[in-house]
Amino acid sequence: MESLNLPPFGHKVKELNGKPHIYDIIRRKYIMLTPEEWVRQHFVHLLINQYSFPKSLFAIETGLFYNKLAKRSDIMVLNTDGQPHLLVECKSPDVKISSATFAQIARYNFTLRPAYLAITNGMSHFCFEIRNGQIAYLDDFPVFERK
Repeated sequence: MESLNLPPFGHKVKELNGKPHIYDIIRRKYIMLTPEEWVRQHFVHLLINQYSFPKSLFAIETGLFYNKLAKRSDIMVLNTDGQPHLLVECKSPDVKISSATFAQIARYNFTLRPAYLAITNGMSHFCFEIRNGQIAYLDDFPVFERK
């Protein structure tokens, strides 16, 4: 896998059924290593190691419904009250972040209503805060604060 614009971490990769798999510390199992999964695992470790998000508040690829269609969020971090706090949409490094990507996370926002939204392809990253119905671009990701 290629180097990303994210800090490296001590990942565990092994071959299962002839294909590489990476250990997911949240789901506690090996997941097929795709370019998007590579980005997701880097981002999970970034949030835990540099922004103090507790592993216990993560949900990976959880289901949600939008206009009666089943969708999945890549990374959801809850707050200590169990409510959506940070929703992250991950893309493969070869996928350009476009207006379609922003529209996708905005659709998820209608259902989940987190305080923060983030988008990454491992090379470019964007984070937004949602406050009183307004979306503001942030220069960095929020540090987790316990209540």
